[in-house]
Amino acid sequence: MIGEREKRFMQHAIALSRRGMESGEGGPFGSVVVRGNEIIGEGWNQVLCNNDPTAHAEVMAIRNACQKLGTFQLSDCEIFTSCEPCPMCLGAIYWSRPMRVYYANTKEDAAAIEFDDSFIYREINVPHSEKKIPLIAMPDPEAGEVFRQWKEKNDKTLY
Repeated sequence: MIGEREKRFMQHAIALSRRGMESGEGGPFGSVVVRGNEIIGEGWNQVLCNNDPTAHAEVMAIRNACQKLGTFQLSDCEIFTSCEPCPMCLGAIYWSRPMRVYYANTKEDAAAIEFDDSFIYREINVPHSEKKIPLIAMPDPEAGEVFRQWKEKNDKTLY
């Protein structure tokens, strides 16, 4: 159920989207990570100011929250974002494992202002050799050995 609590956090994410856009740091996207009733991470699109194509709002908010909490898992958190996550951010969200994600604008709304990720969704299912940026396998015994060592490592942390 969406109540006043959720609306308050979404308004904060939207305010961050405006802040980033107006400052020229990046596109109109903002996000917060919430645990209980506290914002523990926030981010806005900083692609332009950081010259970093991965500096999307959700990624920045996840990084900020994980750093503050000293963990790479956000399993007791929620993410509020001003727009439906792109494929990269969706991947980051799944890796960080929050309980749920709330979003305001849709990916269709984003496409209408020239942030269209539909080509990435299509590319995912294209055979590697036919992708716009081909993925070329280069098997190497040493790479396989590193994986074998990881599998046998007793003190690893799974994530």
